[in-house]
Amino acid sequence: MSPAAAGQPIVFGARYSVYTRIVRLALDEKGVAYRLEEVDIFAPGGPTAGYLARQPFARIPAFEHDGFRLYESGAISRYVDEAFDGPALLPADTRARARVNQLISIADSYAYRTMVWDIFVERVRAPVQGRQSDEARIAAALPRARTCLGVFEEALAAGPWLGGSALSLADLHVYPMIALLRLAQEGAGLLAVYPGVERWRAAMAERPSVQATRSPLEPDQ
Repeated sequence: MSPAAAGQPIVFGARYSVYTRIVRLALDEKGVAYRLEEVDIFAPGGPTAGYLARQPFARIPAFEHDGFRLYESGAISRYVDEAFDGPALLPADTRARARVNQLISIADSYAYRTMVWDIFVERVRAPVQGRQSDEARIAAALPRARTCLGVFEEALAAGPWLGGSALSLADLHVYPMIALLRLAQEGAGLLAVYPGVERWRAAMAERPSVQATRSPLEPDQ
């Protein structure tokens, strides 16, 4: 283990959070023991002043390691990959690494809101919350969801993982979004059209890191 990895890191976030899960997946894949401190940003009154001192934008997760504080899941997961021993989660090759970073950016910029908020939340969570699903919002999201899945399908043509022959941060970033998307009937239908993505999703679901970080929003199987 490198000197930077001497202490146990702390993740401040929520088990239901896609972005908290991304960080937890990275830690688990690196074999790093960590502590999860639950922070519910949707609690009445919002996050505490203490948490806002860690993350001024009131988002999750935040992170601390040996007194070093960090927020934004992309920055945290890359730090985890560099600071700790274990399998590399970014390719050594410059172009392959650029492709992985491109996929992460696509997930953040286009897939997350579309798949999670516009489709999963509106179809699955809205009835639980006692409101009607916004059908127009779901319908409007489907074309972008198809575009994202098409990009992921194309990436998977080069290997079993999104980055090619080895698991990378791209897989850990995208999986929590796909896991929620498929719980909506529209999401399950979309995945049926992209067999490469569905095969990848099924393989990811078998990984110990994925099982250990299972979202409470996913039903028991």
